[in-house]
Amino acid sequence: MEIITGTERRRRWRREEKLRIVAELEQPGASFVDVARRHEVSRGLLWNWRRQVRQGVLVPEPMAVFSPVQITADPAPLKRPLLRMPVSQHDKGMSTAEVSRIEIALPDGTCIRIGDDISLVALRRVMAALGR
Repeated sequence: MEIITGTERRRRWRREEKLRIVAELEQPGASFVDVARRHEVSRGLLWNWRRQVRQGVLVPEPMAVFSPVQITADPAPLKRPLLRMPVSQHDKGMSTAEVSRIEIALPDGTCIRIGDDISLVALRRVMAALGR
């Protein structure tokens, strides 16, 4: 009979750690036993991680890509705006709708004006239609 007095230790491995450990396995002369012992992980888990890397399941996270943003007080008029928000009599001054609107001007001159009432799904559809 086995009596377990402590709590079971279950480690959570970050993707970067898994990839680093699998990279150690690929070094010339590396053995599963040594790498498993050094990182205190089972050999079976190392085999699973290596298989996932080879199948393309376990891959590094893509790098973040940033686009330049310019904030202006008075936007210059664009040649052909893509999306216009309807302007009611209430919105003609600097109302809440005007302040909460986002305008995205793309390098090709396309302009997208987004109010706070547009859903994320609708915005994704517009951006996908533009191929962005």
